[in-house]
Amino acid sequence: MTSSFYHDLTTISLQDEIHSDTTYERILSDSKIELLPLLNAAYQIRKTYHNNTVQLHILNNAQNGNCPEDCFYCVQAKTATTDIDTYSLKPESEILAEAEKAYLSGAYRYCIVMSGRGPSSKRVRQMSNIIKTVKERFPIEVCLSVGLIDESSAHALKEAGLDRLNHNLNTSESHYPNICTTHTYQDRMDTLQAAQTAGLACCSGVIVGMGENADDLIRVAKELRQLEVDSIPVNFFLPIEGTQLSDIQLLEQNGSSELTPDYCLRVLCLFRFLNPRAEIRVAAGREHHLRGMEVMSLYPANSMFIDGYLNAEGTTASRTLQMIQDAGFTIETNGEIPDILQDQQTKQNSVLLKELPLLRPRMESNN
Repeated sequence: MTSSFYHDLTTISLQDEIHSDTTYERILSDSKIELLPLLNAAYQIRKTYHNNTVQLHILNNAQNGNCPEDCFYCVQAKTATTDIDTYSLKPESEILAEAEKAYLSGAYRYCIVMSGRGPSSKRVRQMSNIIKTVKERFPIEVCLSVGLIDESSAHALKEAGLDRLNHNLNTSESHYPNICTTHTYQDRMDTLQAAQTAGLACCSGVIVGMGENADDLIRVAKELRQLEVDSIPVNFFLPIEGTQLSDIQLLEQNGSSELTPDYCLRVLCLFRFLNPRAEIRVAAGREHHLRGMEVMSLYPANSMFIDGYLNAEGTTASRTLQMIQDAGFTIETNGEIPDILQDQQTKQNSVLLKELPLLRPRMESNN
């Protein structure tokens, strides 16, 4: 592929224009489009709007399990058989303590997530009071994920000081019935529109690897572009036993590509080209699917989670912080970089010498 192709990808995106769907399909599947020039093209856009900074987010799974929805990918769904610890909403003191921990760890944004279809009026008032307290005590942005909400609830949360509402579209409208039947794609769109009407910034993204095809990914990327969402988390499906989508063979039968590091990076580039100004977050599954190429995700993406996800563990915060700084990026925080990074660097400065069993393994086996 000529250098002009990659240059045009950058230029068209910076001009707020788009290419044909055929071009975007090729980005995902055409081996003639080389990965490194593609990442560089996406990086030029990312650098224009987000400089060289990375925002860190911490999730608080504030209410786990017992959900009446049947989202096929989720371990908290009513249809899931995964053995998880369930609990009702954490007490306010616990949520506030975790907000303080998030702030002290260097996180830019504290994301509170609740299971369930959507909050009652009483729960909205309760969360509004918690949000007010967090904002009064800590200089950290707050994002909330509470399921389906209406305009009245969105206004109440906005008045409480909520910075963002998260509600992922997850996949395209045409593919949505294949991943959930207890609510519709339009239900999710209505929630995002209610939030935007109330003046709330929106966070909405996708889960890649749920049997969708390239056209589904392009459609949802364009939908998020039209909505002008502020933040787009790109999740990569984790095949956790007990969920309806955990059977990898079923995913392949439905046309899903294997989530190789190369493919995952191409997906991130696609979302950057179609949503140049948005905060693109490399989210769940990055460690599992990107593996040794995880750091390359920072060229199209400009934010990530630390300390894991809702139910799945991630890498340690110190490792993530070190990875970001080693790659030459700057961590954007509301305070100082935490001491854990310095502690990690101190440990790395200690070089371990090989002991005899490693130096002479054959001798060891003869004993």
